[in-house]
Amino acid sequence: MSENSNKFLDALKTIPGVEVGDIVDVEVLELEIGQIAVGVENAGVEGVITRREYTSDRNADLRDLVKPGDKFKALVLRRAGGDKENGEFFFSVTRLKEREAYDKLQKDFEDGNAVEGTVTSSVRGGLIVDVGTRGFLPASLISNRYVSDLKPYIGKTMKLKITEIDPNKNRLILSHKDLVEEEREEAFDKVASQLVVGDVVEGKVSRLTNFGAFIDVGGVDGLVHISEISYKHVDKPSDVLKVGQDVKVKVIGIDNDRHRISLSIKQTEPSPFEQATADLNEGDIFEGEVKSLTNFGAFVEVADGIQGLVHVSEISNKHVDKPSDVLKVGQSVKVKVLNIDPSDRRISLSIKAADSNASSENHNSRPRRSRNENSVNKKYMSDNDNGFALGDIIGDQLKDRK
Repeated sequence: MSENSNKFLDALKTIPGVEVGDIVDVEVLELEIGQIAVGVENAGVEGVITRREYTSDRNADLRDLVKPGDKFKALVLRRAGGDKENGEFFFSVTRLKEREAYDKLQKDFEDGNAVEGTVTSSVRGGLIVDVGTRGFLPASLISNRYVSDLKPYIGKTMKLKITEIDPNKNRLILSHKDLVEEEREEAFDKVASQLVVGDVVEGKVSRLTNFGAFIDVGGVDGLVHISEISYKHVDKPSDVLKVGQDVKVKVIGIDNDRHRISLSIKQTEPSPFEQATADLNEGDIFEGEVKSLTNFGAFVEVADGIQGLVHVSEISNKHVDKPSDVLKVGQSVKVKVLNIDPSDRRISLSIKAADSNASSENHNSRPRRSRNENSVNKKYMSDNDNGFALGDIIGDQLKDRK
């Protein structure tokens, strides 16, 4: 073999070969309809990249994306066959990007890192998200609340957690809910550490449900149960509150294990008992109506919906066996306030003290307040709001029936 022939063979050995699966540097030779003709640098090998293997945009015009002379890396997909020396190959840019993306996503998954992606479309059961490659975000993992309409998420950029990854099956499952829960727990710990039960703080109504209102207090939602919205009966929270409304709330419970804060709106306001007794003092004498009779005494209305107890021993200076022997329901009587217990919401009254002190304590006497003053709707009063529990009123009556 001649010397020149040996040199030629040696030169051929220096030309790198091209194998399926290789990542090679290519140069754009020309643009054809729906594909790009490229040549592998320093290999004397040519091939094509179809539009779908260059971009995920099916409507893209390749002439807007590349031009002859452009250079970039591509993945060797397969041989195209044919009679050309060294054959002809199909290359892919999109799959190379996916492979690189999966390598990074795999590391993020192992390290527990969050990734960022853009929602490209919605499908049955969830969203398609571009995180460098195609990922699926199930509807159940979008939020910690039920999501019925997926369309508003299209085009949004979201932070996500990887819950499952399998490059061989092109399977990538994402979750936004996991991040929401983590952020919620961190925010709860921060806010809860600054609150104690009994604190009164400003908040904003963030969400309304049939069972109550969620109030944003420092970036964390606390619940005002429907029973804690008002002292009056509330059918639906939306009847008295609206989203975005500023409200004052009292912290009535903090559950660190369940990450829940219980709030009350009504406890930031005077109770019906406090409103009704605001101008009532021990020693006051006024006219009241007998509302009910029991074996142990008579209940007399102090203000609309608020009753005080005249114990049987305080009805008269004479011995009284049964209050019904000397009093009747609806009767107007003069009573003196003996005691007001705000904590138990109880008022103790006396008829005999009012009679015996009428002449000497006229300066304390005052007309009974009008029904419009400190008005309390009886229909909405709880058992304790009238100053005595229902058992106090009917207890003896039940004993008599035994």
